[in-house]
Amino acid sequence: MATVPAMQEVALIASGLIIGAIIGLTGVGGGSLMTPLLILGFGVTPATAVGTDLLFAAITKFGGTLKLALSRQVAWRAVAALCAGAIPATLLTTVSIKWLGPSSPETESLIRHVLGGALFFTAIASLYNVAVSRHASSAALQTDHATPRHWALPTLFGAAIGVIVTLTSVGAGAIGVAVLLLIYPHLAPKRVVAVDLAYAVPLTAIAGLGHAHLGNVDWHLLALLVSGSLPGIWLGSRLLGYLNPLVTRGILSTLLAAVGIKLMAW
Repeated sequence: MATVPAMQEVALIASGLIIGAIIGLTGVGGGSLMTPLLILGFGVTPATAVGTDLLFAAITKFGGTLKLALSRQVAWRAVAALCAGAIPATLLTTVSIKWLGPSSPETESLIRHVLGGALFFTAIASLYNVAVSRHASSAALQTDHATPRHWALPTLFGAAIGVIVTLTSVGAGAIGVAVLLLIYPHLAPKRVVAVDLAYAVPLTAIAGLGHAHLGNVDWHLLALLVSGSLPGIWLGSRLLGYLNPLVTRGILSTLLAAVGIKLMAW
């Protein structure tokens, strides 16, 4: 388990605040931002950064899911189909990490390279979501229902995301929304986001607890990040109406692509 020097505590809380604000502004998952920051900025080992961030994501996503569930935005049939693939894949990936060795050079190299690729595709997907959301919204308003193009696609996609999220804590955000818009062409984009958020809660919680079992969660680090991120999300959501979403997504996507390339080249 990683240890955090006392002098870094304020910096970690501030990082949680800033990333929480970005989540509130853009909706892009914290894993895309928090995991590379912990690895590159604070020197946390890749496995511990992923494990800690998975539980961080489960906590932050739970509040958003609860709000959407109470407003009846979540298509639970779609969530169940995604979880049917994601949860078994998460468990198998956790077992594979244990077999390889959570702190082995092979595992750390695998995490860095898969994380780098996931960040690069997240950057592209983030811009794609903004570009197509208006068109998709108008097309789905007439037939808003959770019927996939093919019954097997949600489960297969859930399994793929389960592997990626367990390895990197990235994938159930912008990438998930972009693919789900294609899988569920008759579901309004706002409800697609609700589905993506809802199935990510059990996925990140189970993956995070699996990493905790392997000793890959720094609980003190997690508490510091959560204490900063919750007010940050509140602040970002209040600023949402004052900024151009295409500009904020463009800046964020450029940053994510640059970090992704750096990790893949490491």
